[in-house]
Amino acid sequence: VTAQTVLGLVEPQSSGLGGGAFTLFYDANKQSLKSYDGRETAPLLSSEQLFMSDETTPMQFFDAVVGGKSVGTPGTVKLLWEMHKEHGVLPWKELLKPAIELAKKGFEVSPRLAASVARDQNRLKLDEDTAAYFLPKGRPIKEGDNLKNPIYAQTLTQLAKHGGDYFYNSDISKAIVDKVVSSSKKGLLSQADFNAYKVIERDPVCSPFYNYNVCGMGPPSSGAIAVGQILGILEHQGVHTLDSESPATWQVIAEASRLAFADREQYLADPDFISIPKGLLEDIYLKSRSQEITPSKMNTHISFGFPKGSKLNTQQAGNSPEQESTSHFVIVDKEGNIISMTSTIENSFGSRLMVKGFLLNNELTDFSFLPEKGGKLVSNRVEPGKRPRSSMAPTIVFETIGSAEKPILALGSPGGSRIINFVAHSLVRTLAWKQELQAAFDSPHIINRFGRMEIEQNTDAVNWQNFYEELSYTTVLQDINSGLHGVYFSEIGMQGAADKRREGISLGK
Repeated sequence: VTAQTVLGLVEPQSSGLGGGAFTLFYDANKQSLKSYDGRETAPLLSSEQLFMSDETTPMQFFDAVVGGKSVGTPGTVKLLWEMHKEHGVLPWKELLKPAIELAKKGFEVSPRLAASVARDQNRLKLDEDTAAYFLPKGRPIKEGDNLKNPIYAQTLTQLAKHGGDYFYNSDISKAIVDKVVSSSKKGLLSQADFNAYKVIERDPVCSPFYNYNVCGMGPPSSGAIAVGQILGILEHQGVHTLDSESPATWQVIAEASRLAFADREQYLADPDFISIPKGLLEDIYLKSRSQEITPSKMNTHISFGFPKGSKLNTQQAGNSPEQESTSHFVIVDKEGNIISMTSTIENSFGSRLMVKGFLLNNELTDFSFLPEKGGKLVSNRVEPGKRPRSSMAPTIVFETIGSAEKPILALGSPGGSRIINFVAHSLVRTLAWKQELQAAFDSPHIINRFGRMEIEQNTDAVNWQNFYEELSYTTVLQDINSGLHGVYFSEIGMQGAADKRREGISLGK
């Protein structure tokens, strides 16, 4: 609770009270794992035509993002409140004090926040409250500035006094609705959406990888299924025997990712609205998908597969933009309880609408803009009350020892749909290749989701570009800004790691 409310203050472009989250919680005493879905929901008044300019033409992405049309019902506060009621020890009001005090006295603007504001200032100008906070006197805040947010402090003070449910039926929910319906690109959110909102406890999705059990968040997040598919396919490729620093190895990993993303696009969305095939993680299916990979040869006909249960699903892949502004943290307490939580407002600065000291999400643009394709309905289309598909992948890994399992690793990352790759690649490095967690996080990114080989610039991996182009891949050199965080449980104690590409750190006592 404290970590997330402080992040909402100091990293407002990525997550906050106006967004949503997924959380894994491991109870050390009960040796049980639970997952909580605090994803935003589409307004009850919305329709599958929400992001269509006309019957056949989807809106341009940023035309859809900026303004009220993209705002879903926020879930983060409800998730924090429900988890606190079930598992919390300290008083709720005490947990909010650090963020309240920091908002009052101000915090030092970080390099990343300053750069984000400067880059996005033209969109931040479009809402009066957003502009007043991030662009005082018409100029972007700068690195090192002391930035105060007394309105955010007031909001948290109300939540400290009344509890998390107050957010959903009070002046806070009214202010959100008023902003959404009066903004540019008028939205459809109403008080009825806040009244109906629920955090859903879902079964974690677990899949084997060698002698480990990799557990994560199931649909509406595609994270655990896609990560599990990549790992399962690679195990059938004997990834533990491959050279971690060979471009040929990463070509095999790229092909596994392409296969998983093809299934993801076709089959995964809110499970309360569609039927998801049961066989996506079955070993026999992943073995068959693995056989579609030829080392050092690009597959020119990647398509979704046909796992058990797929004949029941007649829906189709769509276009679902997913951006990279997200937060992740892992916390382990002295009893061994573990939290792995990923939270977001979707695009950097979300909808660019600010209310009560926090930004509102643009999560609805994670839906497919197109409701149908090829005469078939798209799985991840907009529907009233539906939760948009996500790639967030908070993960906890268990090691199988005899008939017992113990946690060995907890991790996750921001990064849009690349989250799946960041997490899967880190798991391959740590579990199959036995690399230290920090070394795994520091390693160059080579990512392929939909056919294009993305290579992290300013790393040794740029030397592999010619290798991939000779195999007929389209390549691009670019910054790939992951934000991996994790804790590894070793024989000598816990080892924390944080991605050096962002501003995270690991701390323990």
